[in-house]
Amino acid sequence: MQIMQNIAILSATSAATVNRDGILLFLCLIAFLLSIVASIAVKATFSKYNKKHTAGGRTAAEIAREMLDDNGLYHVQVISQSGTLTDHYDPRTETVALSEAVCDKATVGAIGVAAHEVGHAIQHATNYTPVKIRSSIFPVVSITSKYWYFVLLAGLIFEMYGLIMLAIVLYAGGVLFQLVTLPVEIDASARAMKTLSEKGYLIGNELDGARKTLWAAAFTYIAALIMSLMQLLRLLARARR
Repeated sequence: MQIMQNIAILSATSAATVNRDGILLFLCLIAFLLSIVASIAVKATFSKYNKKHTAGGRTAAEIAREMLDDNGLYHVQVISQSGTLTDHYDPRTETVALSEAVCDKATVGAIGVAAHEVGHAIQHATNYTPVKIRSSIFPVVSITSKYWYFVLLAGLIFEMYGLIMLAIVLYAGGVLFQLVTLPVEIDASARAMKTLSEKGYLIGNELDGARKTLWAAAFTYIAALIMSLMQLLRLLARARR
């Protein structure tokens, strides 16, 4: 009788575990599909509004330069670089790098993206707290995000629970970085939209187009964070076994 009870308990536990793993795997798949949709959406939205020329006729690079000067950031350079949607602010060289699809374009999409990158430059200049946190953990995360999987494989091969948990901690560091990055990106877009509106760089429907472009970009960060969180939960669930 006791043996039968043990078998029944083991079967129920195994079924519950399989069910939980199945749910987590399904959620990971949904999050993965969401990230694909977000990537397609940002490219489609940018492409749409990068064809809509502004009434002012000023290029994204010109507006970025003026926004920087208005905030006393005369030393920050605005440069052009190859690619599409490769725009970024580099705090090490203090440069706003605008892609070929943005730099010399006088379009709603281009100006929105350029203003967003200037927003990052302003964040660094004003010591915006989430930026400080992200900058402080970046050197570590840039390493751990590359090697956590190898630590996990070593833990599985040698059946060392400590290594497996270490790998999960390293992966969680990357998730934390994504979590901190999200408010940084949202704040940069908010700064951009406020300046574009107050300074009259964009007007009317132009502002709506820039806002849609920036929020489509923000959605990619949200989708990536959700996918990473689902994967972290799945790793933790499997480690418990």
